[in-house]
Amino acid sequence: MPNRLANETSPYLLQHADNPVDWWPWSPEAFAQARERGVPVHLSVGYASCHWCHVLASESFEDELTATYMNEHFVNIKVDREERPDVDAVYMEAVQAATGQGGWPMTVFMTADAEPFYFGTYFPPEPRQGMPSFMQVLEGVRTAWVGRPEEVAEVAQRIVRDLAGRELDYGKAGTPGPEELARALLGLTREYDAAHGGFGGAPKFPPSMVLEFLLRHHARTGSEGALQMAADTCEAMARGGIYDQLGGGFARYSVDREWVVPHFEKMLYDNALLCRVYAHLWRATGSDLARRVALETADFMVRELRTDQGGFASALDADSEDPLTGEHVEGAYYAWTPAQLRDVLGEADGDLAAGCFGVTEEGTFEHGTSVLQLPQDGPAVEADRLAGIKQRLLAARGRRPAPGRDDKIVAAWNGLAIAALAECGAYFERPDLVERATEAADLLVRVHMDGRARLSRTSRDGRVGSNDGVLEDYGDVAEGFLALASVTGEGVWLEFAGFLVDLVLDRFAAEDGSLYDTAHDAEKLIRRPQDPTDTAAPSGWTAAAGALLSYAAHTGSQAHRTAAERALGVVHALGPRVPRFIGHGLSVAEALLDGPREVAVVGHPEDPALALLHRTALLGTAPGAVVAVGLPRAADGDGGEFPLLAERTLVRDLPTAYVCRHFVCARPTTDPVELAEQLGVIRP
Repeated sequence: MPNRLANETSPYLLQHADNPVDWWPWSPEAFAQARERGVPVHLSVGYASCHWCHVLASESFEDELTATYMNEHFVNIKVDREERPDVDAVYMEAVQAATGQGGWPMTVFMTADAEPFYFGTYFPPEPRQGMPSFMQVLEGVRTAWVGRPEEVAEVAQRIVRDLAGRELDYGKAGTPGPEELARALLGLTREYDAAHGGFGGAPKFPPSMVLEFLLRHHARTGSEGALQMAADTCEAMARGGIYDQLGGGFARYSVDREWVVPHFEKMLYDNALLCRVYAHLWRATGSDLARRVALETADFMVRELRTDQGGFASALDADSEDPLTGEHVEGAYYAWTPAQLRDVLGEADGDLAAGCFGVTEEGTFEHGTSVLQLPQDGPAVEADRLAGIKQRLLAARGRRPAPGRDDKIVAAWNGLAIAALAECGAYFERPDLVERATEAADLLVRVHMDGRARLSRTSRDGRVGSNDGVLEDYGDVAEGFLALASVTGEGVWLEFAGFLVDLVLDRFAAEDGSLYDTAHDAEKLIRRPQDPTDTAAPSGWTAAAGALLSYAAHTGSQAHRTAAERALGVVHALGPRVPRFIGHGLSVAEALLDGPREVAVVGHPEDPALALLHRTALLGTAPGAVVAVGLPRAADGDGGEFPLLAERTLVRDLPTAYVCRHFVCARPTTDPVELAEQLGVIRP
């Protein structure tokens, strides 16, 4: 019979609804049950596209004997980390503090007061490589709980005290200046992998936020080293196996430092962030590769992640069914052998494809298969012929069993997708992408936003979830709305962004200007999460700072600018020390140092010169520049939906652009070339 998860909206929880484990969702009732029974709580945290979460489930949670023991001696709680990032963050911090590492699945044992006392991640069904089996862990925890209750209670209380002592105090650090950003760049240079691009060794993750910082730093300072690190990393990833050479889009990370073999799950946040990075790289350099990858990634999101409601699903699984064995294995959908290429393409094109995509008889992945790459030393081939080969291989791959899709809508990640698609649509003259961004924004307003503009974290099939939005939801959705306002000229998106940033100040800000990940009135956990560092996506703290800064530039609000500056104190403190982990904050700091510039473009909608001037404004590389476009306003009039348009009139009755920064405005111009110069456009 289905357990208590059967009525949840999370695809991850629903994957466990038929387990013999008597799972509870995270709820006060679960902890009350543990207190009443006098047993510990077993918390299991994961997400739908997590490979090792599936392995642990099949090995242990679907095993009747293991489930019987779990049900008898524990209250078992299953949490989707993507629905409850607050719960995940608090206990992951404890896991990392206790073990020095973390990851998913996360396994935590705690008291009925939610105080943790034992941690781990994946445990195998039998002892392996120094790891105890999952049953041994269960038995060990049970023995300690019954035989040494005072020791367990003391450990739990000590851990909670230690976590409480980790409060951050960066409110007096001051705003980051040129010196801090230069030191951050130096730190990145030291960790840069000059041979393969990216930072650090294996496993290697796409450094999306750091790449954005490097591009903005180049735009502000002219640093060729910053641009070179960004461009070379982007090219290495785009040519590697981490990028889907047939269907577009990026996998979660590479297991090696050369970007060859990915962990195959595809996440919305990675692809939204990287789509925007490649678009910005094209904007800075005119790179054909950057343009192609940005558009292919945008098309991947629309084709494979867009839901019937107009939003974007969270992820595609790493695993899929191997058509030969019937087993679910990682990468089965994406890997090829030379023989498979020849079966689809014939001998000549099959051999050519093997050379183009680095497919060898020995294989670069498992069981003699290879992940498609695009090595620089591959054979020369006409573009039309290669495009035809890719199209035929993509069609053949489409007949394979496809990976599963986690189709819940996460507000924050849809905010990232809205910004990326809106800008790609504007840069590359693809109005369909702007339409998709607008539809996703409409969904967030209709389904995720209540009458007080408060956000819910998730929805699925148009049904809103029960979890409140966290800080990253407010920051990233506001950023998406602000980007959409700049692209479409529809001021309603600026208005909605204003509602969200005001809620950030009302519900998430501390007196010293720092920001919490959860609202003041959110569920109280053993610690209120507060993390300024990026994970796979921008930290909520710096995402909100960026939205506050952009909104202030649009409206002239000193209160919002001051809040952004105070929040960026954390970048002053951490940027020079750990730049890889606060890349988004460094990007926002670049915008702060540059102004950010405020661009008003006025003209009549039917005049094609207005569209050219508007697009030129959007293509400006000045970090964090905001753009407002609309009808000219009389000298004594307001700006209508966009305060930046107040008192902006036409010059010689032609569409006109105004660029201002630091309370100084450049000469109004009707010339796109002059406007480009004012906005730091490097390429023609």
